[in-house]
Amino acid sequence: MSDMSFSGKLLTGAEVRWKPLREVAEFQNAKPHERFVCEDGDIALLTSRFISTEGRSARYVKGEDVLTPAKENDVALVMSDLPNGRALAKAFFVKENDRYAANQRVCLLRVKDSGEYVPKFLYYVMNRNRQLLAYDSGYDQTHLKKDWILEVSIPVPSLAEQKSIVRILDTFTELTAELTAELTAELTARKKQYNYYRDHLLRFEDGDVEWKPLRELGEFIRGKRFTKADYVDTDGVPVIHYGEIYTRYGVFTNHSLSQVRNDMEGSLRYAEPGDVVITDVGETIEDVGKAVAWLGGEKVAIHDHCYAFRHSMDPTFVSYCMQTTSFIAEKAKYIASAKVNTLLIKGFSNVSIPVPYPNDPEKSLAEQARIVSILNKFSTLTSSIKEGLPREIGLRQKQYEYYRDLLLSYPKPEVTL
Repeated sequence: MSDMSFSGKLLTGAEVRWKPLREVAEFQNAKPHERFVCEDGDIALLTSRFISTEGRSARYVKGEDVLTPAKENDVALVMSDLPNGRALAKAFFVKENDRYAANQRVCLLRVKDSGEYVPKFLYYVMNRNRQLLAYDSGYDQTHLKKDWILEVSIPVPSLAEQKSIVRILDTFTELTAELTAELTAELTARKKQYNYYRDHLLRFEDGDVEWKPLRELGEFIRGKRFTKADYVDTDGVPVIHYGEIYTRYGVFTNHSLSQVRNDMEGSLRYAEPGDVVITDVGETIEDVGKAVAWLGGEKVAIHDHCYAFRHSMDPTFVSYCMQTTSFIAEKAKYIASAKVNTLLIKGFSNVSIPVPYPNDPEKSLAEQARIVSILNKFSTLTSSIKEGLPREIGLRQKQYEYYRDLLLSYPKPEVTL
């Protein structure tokens, strides 16, 4: 492609101005709504999870008079997210007849009535904005301040140009959504089938098996605290952060995705090869107590919101057991629900998992390995980002983002953060 941007060709020479967001949109903070969440609520809550999953993970609230309602054409923006949650600064557009309320981690941006900006265009611009990701509090939870958001520079092309790009992106979004929906439906069906088969295999309705509480099978070792300010890009101490366990890891892993400064090595606490690392906090019951088997060749440091479960069983077998429907139902009894759901490790250690051939350790490990082999093959289709349906869904999304970014790639002046 020539030096002229894709959107520049569409503009055919029209001038593009740049303005701080505060000149284009009004900002509204939201109130805490956790105590209003209920099963029979009729207003969907705009949370970081809701926005990052594009509406697939909804919680509902009541009490419209005490909420922060989102109005038609509002752009909801995630201001706060857990590390590696991948929702920070993501945007959501409120359409006609939508009934939403923003929670305290989300702000609402409302285009001013100046006639120079199209609300849907603001949504597309904000959803690809990279400036806000440069801000990092250096702690476990990243927060964006109001002033940071309102100082973001955004392009202001002509109204005709904005409307043209919105039409193109709306059409492309719809086509991408249709393709993704078809793939997602297939993936959902395969996951349901996989979960049924996994639960059936690990139910051990027949054969020589004994169900034992975790406390009899091993011990729990809590990690030590580190923050995002301690991260380094290369040559550091490998670590597992609790937020990564339910966003980036699967049932098992043999390498860490992050590392911290080498001078912290002596102050950290580690999972050994064969340990199962679990989280002790999360937004959902499924997230709390989420497990990943550590299959790396060396020890890995773990965050203080993680526990390493040290035992003598097949680690991947244990991790699979902790994903089953029955295990999740049992562990839910030992989760304290507050602002953040927290695992009560003493009670959690009473949850039982099956031990095949309990009186023959060698035969037991062989049976565990056999089941792991079966489940690994089956899970590839439903969870692999290199193979299977998740890869196809990811490719469709990347294709959409590529063309969206081309349309919105206006040349801009240097920005100082």
